[in-house]
Amino acid sequence: MNEQQKKPIGFFDSGVGGISVLKEAVKLMPQEDFIFLGDSKNAPYGTRTTTEVRTLSEKIVQDFLAQDVKAIVIACNTATSAAAQYLRGKYPEIPIIGLEPALKPAVKHEQGGDVVVMATELTLREKKFSDLVARFKDQATIHRLPAPDLVELVEAGKTQAPETRAYLANILAPYLPKMDSLVLGCTHYPFVKPLLRELVGPEVEIIDGGKGASQQLKRQLAKRGWLRPEGAQGSVTFQNSNPDPCEIALSHALFTMDLGH
Repeated sequence: MNEQQKKPIGFFDSGVGGISVLKEAVKLMPQEDFIFLGDSKNAPYGTRTTTEVRTLSEKIVQDFLAQDVKAIVIACNTATSAAAQYLRGKYPEIPIIGLEPALKPAVKHEQGGDVVVMATELTLREKKFSDLVARFKDQATIHRLPAPDLVELVEAGKTQAPETRAYLANILAPYLPKMDSLVLGCTHYPFVKPLLRELVGPEVEIIDGGKGASQQLKRQLAKRGWLRPEGAQGSVTFQNSNPDPCEIALSHALFTMDLGH
């Protein structure tokens, strides 16, 4: 195994939501070492300015470089929108993988259908998302649905709570009669997937970008010859900007949670 292959992969998010993406990556590359850093002290990112999110994201990238990671995954749609392009320009020596709402598979699922994109306010107002919508606007009716309180509910561990169910039922109600696909445009949202499935019914396709980002990570590492050989023993380490031990306990709980299909 060469020196680059031995290095860990850094994942970060505004809090613990990006663990939904980490789970996909671990499934795909169980031989790798992963470090997940949740910035719960500064969550949520979705209500911050683009400049604030960029500054917070760059600090985390610098922390990861100090830990000698071989790749970085921005496991956060909001931070990807605000900072990915800037970070790739400033740190070209390291692969930086981002997330974007999975509009392409949603549109493909039901040509001409109604696609609801649920995301943070910052993600939905960024030019990056408007450009994405412009690519598919002739193929589907695309609805933007901000869900500003959902990140904090997941951060509080309330993935199955009655108040979370009531919140989701309220914001989804206007779209339910016609919805064909629901795109989860924030990495926190897959953790309420069981509730969403209950509310939207079995016919609506629920899609998130975690699998696509993990496949892109694997492609980037393979292209450079940095993938560990299969059969090696991988590991996952959780870090958090909030020193409360409950944050790490929540991270472990979410990592082992069954997200359903």
